Amino acid sequence: RNTLLPLFFPILMATNLKWQRKHKMDRAALMAYITETYQEEHSSPWIKEPNYVVFRHGNNQKWFAVILDVPRVKLGLPGDGCLDVVNLKCDPIMISALRTESGVFPAYHMNKEHWLSVALDGSLPDDRLKMLLDMSYEATAVKR
Repeated sequence: RNTLLPLFFPILMATNLKWQRKHKMDRAALMAYITETYQEEHSSPWIKEPNYVVFRHGNNQKWFAVILDVPRVKLGLPGDGCLDVVNLKCDPIMISALRTESGVFPAYHMNKEHWLSVALDGSLPDDRLKMLLDMSYEATAVKR
């Protein structure tokens, strides 16, 4: 299955070019979507960072999504303040191509070879964000 991924990834990316965004997936919408779609609850494991939330598999406790508010400067963006992002696990083969997209950054505080940070500001279409979330969920699931 993983050997076909590099072949089909450019096709998946190309089909997304004409999608129109009706709304952006913000922090609250993403948290609701994850809870409903994957039936997993979030936790806030850091007392000093209550806005940082983790979604993990109930059966193996592996993280598949981490929602953070990151200082814009830490992402190489201009301006003050923070930007909500979600860290997602991703196939290393796809990471370099994805990082060329608007709203996709090297993972904040995670292994940059296996994780990405995606801005929750509408810069990446919702369908693409959901695709990456599905991939992260599958990459961290119990292997059968």
